[in-house]
Amino acid sequence: MATPVYIRMKKSIYVQPEAMLRLKDVARVTGQSRSVPALESMVLHEVTDKDHNIVVIDSFMVVEQVIAKYPQVEVELLGPNQCVVHVEKVKKDPSIFLIGAIWLLLFIGAAMAIMNFHFDVSMQAVQQKLHFMLTGDMVEHPLWIQVPYSIGLGVGMILFFNHWFQKRFNEEPSPMEVEIFNYQEDLDHYVAIKENKVEKQDVDD
Repeated sequence: MATPVYIRMKKSIYVQPEAMLRLKDVARVTGQSRSVPALESMVLHEVTDKDHNIVVIDSFMVVEQVIAKYPQVEVELLGPNQCVVHVEKVKKDPSIFLIGAIWLLLFIGAAMAIMNFHFDVSMQAVQQKLHFMLTGDMVEHPLWIQVPYSIGLGVGMILFFNHWFQKRFNEEPSPMEVEIFNYQEDLDHYVAIKENKVEKQDVDD
């Protein structure tokens, strides 16, 4: 009886252009078979310009190649059915002018959104009434309320996103990181279906 070899596909990886994709790059391989080291070094695919920036390695393709080269090996698949390979092309360093323009645009947009929100909920009137309730005087600009409120608004956003430049306050992911993770998961799932060569063969058949 053949000794089984267990293969667990990785969800996604990042490689350089013209990389040689080996089985150990797209999956974890384990088992007591002597063929495990050879299987790990087996070349599955060579990234070319035709692949553009995404390659989908399907577990069915892996099994086909393993059986073709090592027919005596019994393969057991675990985990995901595909590995999405992202080809990272060389990127130029962004210009300081472009970063500054984007930062300024986002700053103005965020400021407008906050001011419009405060105008819609009559924040200034609320602060004036609060000042009147506490002091008995009616003033147009209760700065002792408005200034701490403005500072607290900025501090609250920093704590909410759990970041101060590159510094993290704790190990808990920020809401932005969670949303980016969910977006990447959905993107990989979409690509795994739409760009999968095995799935395309089934549709053509």
